[in-house]
Formats: sequence, structure tokens, C-alpha cells
Amino acid sequence: MKPAGIVGIILIVIGIIALAYGGFSYTKREKIIDAGPLQVSADREKTIPFPPILGGICLVGGIVLVIAGNRKA
Repeated sequence: MKPAGIVGIILIVIGIIALAYGGFSYTKREKIIDAGPLQVSADREKTIPFPPILGGICLVGGIVLVIAGNRKA
């Protein structure tokens, strides 16, 4: 398979994942109070959303690359 086809398959997988999940979350520990020996921290959950248009663009671009990579020149 040509490199364009491989990149196309990767883009298709990324597009499907982006459309299915819509983003990802992670937990960050933040210090609330730091007064000498007294330290208080809290876990905060942060979310990074993926716009659906980004997933669609990746999906369509991947399909185009797979088709273009399989054509005989």
C-alpha cells in the first residue's frame, strides 16, 4: 500500500474516534492552600472537546487519500 493510503486509513480512524467520543477528559491536581506545613489540594477534571467538524474533515480527507492512494498512475 502506498503512503497516501496508510495516512488515509490513520485519518479515517482519527475521524471516527473524534466523532464517537467528542473529546477527552483528564484530571489535574491543583494546590488550593499552601501555608507552610498546611497544604490543601483538589483534583479538578478538565475536558478538551473535539468539534464534530474536525472529525468529519479527518474522515472525508482520509477517504480521499485512500482512494487517491489506490489509483494507478
